[in-house]
Amino acid sequence: MGLNAGFGEALEQEIEQFKRDRVYKRLNYLDSPQSARVQMEGRGEILILSSNNYLGLCDEPAIVEAGIEGLRRYGAGTGSVRFICGTFTIHRELEEALARFVGTESSLSFVSAWNANEGLTGTVVAEGDFVVSDALNHASIIDSMRLAKAISKCTTAVYKHGDMQDLRDKLRGAADARRRLIWTDGIFSMEGAIAKLPDILEIARAHDAIVLVDDSHATGVLGKYGRGTAEHFGVVGEVDVITSTLGKALGGAAGGFVAGPEALTDYLTQRSRPQLFSNALPPTVAASALAAVRLIEAHPERVQKLRDNSRYFREQILEAGFKPLPGETPIIPIIVGETSAAIQMSDALLDEGVFVTGFGYPVVPQGQARVRCQISASHTRDDLDVAVRAFKKVGRRLNLV
Repeated sequence: MGLNAGFGEALEQEIEQFKRDRVYKRLNYLDSPQSARVQMEGRGEILILSSNNYLGLCDEPAIVEAGIEGLRRYGAGTGSVRFICGTFTIHRELEEALARFVGTESSLSFVSAWNANEGLTGTVVAEGDFVVSDALNHASIIDSMRLAKAISKCTTAVYKHGDMQDLRDKLRGAADARRRLIWTDGIFSMEGAIAKLPDILEIARAHDAIVLVDDSHATGVLGKYGRGTAEHFGVVGEVDVITSTLGKALGGAAGGFVAGPEALTDYLTQRSRPQLFSNALPPTVAASALAAVRLIEAHPERVQKLRDNSRYFREQILEAGFKPLPGETPIIPIIVGETSAAIQMSDALLDEGVFVTGFGYPVVPQGQARVRCQISASHTRDDLDVAVRAFKKVGRRLNLV
């Protein structure tokens, strides 16, 4: 017996609508490690300007070798969840290193950062609690709050992006809540903007609220030593809970973690459903991520190189006549207006050998379509100059500059 015909037809109709709306995503296949330049199937060598490989560690030999050694020593995986069959010492080593790196007592790894956020909110939030989220927070935070609300009957709200007065107003309206929790990204992925963390912490103290920061785009990126948004603002150790990913600057493989008080990670070990019902992080990933943390701690010049590259590219793209959103992170969105222009520009740049993704409505507001450039420490000045020349050529052709 085959697939229900009506079911398949309905899906095909929706997919055709995605194509008509120009939101259909086509995958480009790489035949080499993720790096500043890659081999793309059907296109040859391509310059990558759309990866979260911020520190260039995806193909760093020491990181790759650590993963291979982890596979040799521990095998493919635990074969079950951690509390049932045992966990590996490499998981404990990684979690201790992550806690030290971000400035908390403890951390707990998950198979993805999405699971980390889902497992956190859905586990610790209870009836009578109030959770408030920045309007531009990542989808994993949004869905984690929806899940928590369905499970616990907590109340939730959204404050306008970066609007501290709106955050205060929302918290005042929840003065009778059992607990108040504030969720924010550290770096907002579509904007490249940094959360106003010192203000959020001050507001949290005034309203007896708990601060949760998803630092996925900031770990390994912000601060002199890459320790994240808290280090950037000089408030390491003052954030209640930090979640982040191992799949961006920390080696680029997969996985995530929750970092905070030891009681929190112990509680999540006891009660978090993604932790209780998922296999542990593969030891290859745990070993390579641990090597990435140690490499960043030993070589903060990589973080500085990332900062220098980001500043240089931003200056050059401005000089070329484009209008990137202001900021100081490696995420540099260039606003082009309409969705069709963003998609057309992305396609034209790929034809010029530069892979950068275009985003339009409904991912971003109408009229704010953009191509989102992401800079890496592994980019050379020549790489960045090549990219700027391609932008100029395509921009002139499309009458964008």
